[in-house]
Amino acid sequence: MRYTAIAVLLAGVTLAAASTKFKSTWKAPGLEPVSFAGKKVVALVISDDDSLRVSSEEGLASELTDRGLNGVPSYRIIPKEEVKDPDKARGWFERAQAEGVVAMRLVDARKVQTYTPATWTGPYYGSLWGYYGYGWGSGMYIPPRVDEDALVTIETLIFSVPQNKLLWAAVSETKNPKSARQLLADLVKTTAKELQKQGLASKPK
Repeated sequence: MRYTAIAVLLAGVTLAAASTKFKSTWKAPGLEPVSFAGKKVVALVISDDDSLRVSSEEGLASELTDRGLNGVPSYRIIPKEEVKDPDKARGWFERAQAEGVVAMRLVDARKVQTYTPATWTGPYYGSLWGYYGYGWGSGMYIPPRVDEDALVTIETLIFSVPQNKLLWAAVSETKNPKSARQLLADLVKTTAKELQKQGLASKPK
């Protein structure tokens, strides 16, 4: 599934304020302390949408740099025609002397419906006789309602290039993002803070 699917997903959905949260996180067990402070870390957004990929990688690289790393967008070090080939891409990462990679990939994008049953409101509904007189007046009935929300799931992975090993992973879910670009911008900030929390980066400047 591609990020362009998000635009289709959002069509026809009435959006409230977007919210992003990690559904699950994982950290490599028994791993010796690793710090990317001052080291080159590549920002990799896996997307066929070149414009979205470039802007998102720039944003992620900037956030990494603000936290004491040397953030570099992958599109700057890997030719477009070779970025999908792991054997060729590996050479570019090694020649760039990258110590780490922060990768993001769309996992799922879907619509969900929430059913709210019919309700009755008013202070007189608690008892029969309280309702009895009121019921002949202006009682209000609220019919059942079905709300539709957009849910987007993205995985974020942090790798050590020299060790060729996964250090940290997370799956995040965003409800009703305004756009794919805004979704990734929010997730970039959240992930950068998690790097700092895990001791892989420093506080922002």
